[in-house]
Amino acid sequence: MTVQARRHSAAYKAPSPYNTRDADIEKQPSAGRHTYRHHPSDDSDDDSLDEPNVAASYPPPVVAGGSLRRPGGVVGFRVPQRIMRWLCFALFAALVVFILTLFRFTLSASVSQVTVELPKVVAAKPPQWESFPFLSRYEGGISALVARSSNVPEYPGDGSEEFTVRPETDEEKQEAQKQEPKAKRDKDLHPNMASSVFNPYPDYKSPEYIKKYGEKRECFLNPENTLRVPSVQSYPGVPNGFPEPALGSNTILGIQDDMCFDRFGRLGPYGFGYGAKKGGSGAGLDGHRDGADSVWEDVPPVDFRTVDWAGAQNRCHAANRHRFNELPEPRLNNFVSMPMGIPKVNIPPPAEDSRQEPPQIGSERVSRTAVVIRTWHDFNYTPEDIMYMRSVISELSLMSGGEYTIHFLVHVKDTNLQIWSDDETYQRVLRDSLPEEFRGMGTLWSEPQMALMYPGLEETWMRDLPIHGVYRSTYMPMQYFAFQHPEYDYFWNWEMDARYTGHWYHLFDKVGEWAKKQPRKGLWERNARFYVPSVHGSWEDFRQMVRVQTESGTNSANNMWSAVKGGDPNVRGSMHQQGDRSIWGPERPDERDIFEVEGEGIPPTSMDKDQYQWGVGEEADLVVFNPLYDPEGTTWLLRDDVTGYNREKGMPPRRTAIITASRISKKLLTTMHRECALKRHSMFSEMWPATTALHHGFKAVFVPHAVYVDRRWPSRYLESVFNAGRNGASGGARTSIFGDREHNFRGTTWFYSAGFSPNLWRRWLGLRVDNDGGEQRELAGEGRMCLPPMLLHPVKEVNMIIDDGEHAEDR
Repeated sequence: MTVQARRHSAAYKAPSPYNTRDADIEKQPSAGRHTYRHHPSDDSDDDSLDEPNVAASYPPPVVAGGSLRRPGGVVGFRVPQRIMRWLCFALFAALVVFILTLFRFTLSASVSQVTVELPKVVAAKPPQWESFPFLSRYEGGISALVARSSNVPEYPGDGSEEFTVRPETDEEKQEAQKQEPKAKRDKDLHPNMASSVFNPYPDYKSPEYIKKYGEKRECFLNPENTLRVPSVQSYPGVPNGFPEPALGSNTILGIQDDMCFDRFGRLGPYGFGYGAKKGGSGAGLDGHRDGADSVWEDVPPVDFRTVDWAGAQNRCHAANRHRFNELPEPRLNNFVSMPMGIPKVNIPPPAEDSRQEPPQIGSERVSRTAVVIRTWHDFNYTPEDIMYMRSVISELSLMSGGEYTIHFLVHVKDTNLQIWSDDETYQRVLRDSLPEEFRGMGTLWSEPQMALMYPGLEETWMRDLPIHGVYRSTYMPMQYFAFQHPEYDYFWNWEMDARYTGHWYHLFDKVGEWAKKQPRKGLWERNARFYVPSVHGSWEDFRQMVRVQTESGTNSANNMWSAVKGGDPNVRGSMHQQGDRSIWGPERPDERDIFEVEGEGIPPTSMDKDQYQWGVGEEADLVVFNPLYDPEGTTWLLRDDVTGYNREKGMPPRRTAIITASRISKKLLTTMHRECALKRHSMFSEMWPATTALHHGFKAVFVPHAVYVDRRWPSRYLESVFNAGRNGASGGARTSIFGDREHNFRGTTWFYSAGFSPNLWRRWLGLRVDNDGGEQRELAGEGRMCLPPMLLHPVKEVNMIIDDGEHAEDR
């Protein structure tokens, strides 16, 4: 292909009639043809015009009286019309003959199918973790219990990175089939260990406790102070071969891990295992029940049809109010009452305890904590959900003497319900949003209400969702709830799809104590990593490893995928081994976004002089159950959902913890509230509390609780996948597990998209899931399952087999 040269601007000018070079000889009138020769030297010779050959090339002068019509130019050869007609006819005839010939060949040719190989569509390669073999000892039963100290776990076993299962031979299968009927006849499924009451509470009757915090008075379900809730029971062992957790450890948190809970010992006190005619759930009447009735030996089953949980919780606090600080003045809802001036708010008198004798008062006061369970106005509560709610109220509030108060924060999704304009509508929605036994414990909120509380926020419509919506701003109603309830020191933001096979008080108490003991030095760096005991060793070894990785860096190839900070001489995207700067005190945003509050975490000394002392004994402002990772440079979709911050020099420093289940201090929630209201700052739900704590130097702690996996992951490969960020952290690079690689969490027990946790919970309840578990499996195996304390999420819509007692004799 030829390319036309770019024309010079002079080439687009009209030719001059005075230039012999531009004259077109063929368009000049002439009496004859002359030869035109041009040499460069002729241009400089003025006498050349006198030469005969040159003079002859110019047109002759027009004579007077001659014709003014210019004679036409020379015309080429023209084909006669007759010959042209014959040529056209011949071309047409040739086309007709050609078409007829093709048609004839089509009729005479034989039609046969030709096999054409199409390119094969290559299916996407499944993730590596799906090729690992499943673990089977999670379904071990109560007839095969052993002490935890003598247990040989199925995983991680001896630490071998390879695991192969020898296929069973045909002879072995036939022999097993012959022995199976006899084994079933001879099988004893009775628990080989006796269950006992599990009591995680302090010794409330000890003189030391009474002297310090005062007398703790027992709480009851009825006003007559006669109806108690049966205690949770556990077995002193685990099923033989039960796996160890892949991530985290209950032991380092102080959670008792040498025991297990079956479904009757765990949920029997709350209606599981007896019929609806007796006030139970009607679930658990079939299947393996050996030893189940021991739960109700000391305290009979409760008829929950007559229980008022709100009244029981209020009476419990009234009986123990001497252990807590006096209630502050309640806040006045100015936007509702529209008062004139500043009226005096009358504090209603607290509920009175029916017992006349005065309690003993201690020297100190117990801090109060609110457990706020998030739900919505048209939530469909199953019998399993109701037992979960009963367990939380009983174990955290009533059994502790009011240390915890349970609230249900109800989201009214239907904006057509005029709850703020009509009292009758508000009461009706509030009444219908919770089961009857929990009425009086709910608080309504709506997204338009949040838009009124926090106006002026920049609306970016991230993922086409509003900034005041529950998805992007889950903590807005929590902030406002804490603003309206200053009597609480801490708030647990909890969810309806979280389950715990252990005891709720044991979990919350040990988690808070462990977070309180953590030193500030290196805390954010430890928070950013998963703790894998089979690889990292003890917690002290893990702490020293994190220190070395932070100071010196690693030579991991993942570092090349970390974020690059413009203007930073230390380019983070480099493959060179390079450490990171440790966080010590507040990590400020742009100076125009700084909002200082009272109680900022200012270090008392330099980091070099600190001997892991600062922070020890300090209550954590934020407690989470997943790492607090750096979203910068990751593939997490919501890392840029930042509202109201100056971005001229890049994004502000951020931290994220996936899953919003957490404990937050009043100080942190108040700061979040003021940042949002006064500075118009906000971030995506799972970034907002952690980032606020980072900016103000508040103490935030990731608790490495026990997380189990359903397959035999090689331990070192698992650690490399879950800590695939920059310098051994879980975030800070595109290779982070948070984002495109979150599918690795599907086989775990704690993540928003985990599939193992709901399956494990249902099988533990005696249900059959994916052709595994269920009544037949239990009766043919080792009996019902028994699980150590483990936190499970998400567990939704568990449909148990309910016997209402109409067609069968009620137990």
